[in-house]
Amino acid sequence: MGISTDVVCTTSTRGRRAVTTEMKRQVYAEYGIPYPAPSGAYEVDHFIPLELGGSNDVANLWPEAAQPRPGFHEKDAVETALHDEVCKAHTMMLDQAQRVIASDWLKYYNEKVKR
Repeated sequence: MGISTDVVCTTSTRGRRAVTTEMKRQVYAEYGIPYPAPSGAYEVDHFIPLELGGSNDVANLWPEAAQPRPGFHEKDAVETALHDEVCKAHTMMLDQAQRVIASDWLKYYNEKVKR
């Protein structure tokens, strides 16, 4: 992804978050969803999240639904759990966490996060 584990683990995503309104419009259009969508129905999400070294490139963005659940709120919990595995527990390498979230975040959610 191009961002080091050190940056991922020690730097807030706030300074790296740069998704413009025009980018959001483009993402919604690519998925055939009217923009703006009803409040709370979708969020433009990073496929590989910034907290795991993802980019703001439009190719890494998609409109993720809140419903049906699990939706974007649950994926956010997966992102945090994977970040914690990489940066706090040191039980996973960054590239492994990126593969987990890219290949089947729902499986990880069901096995490790769901309460």
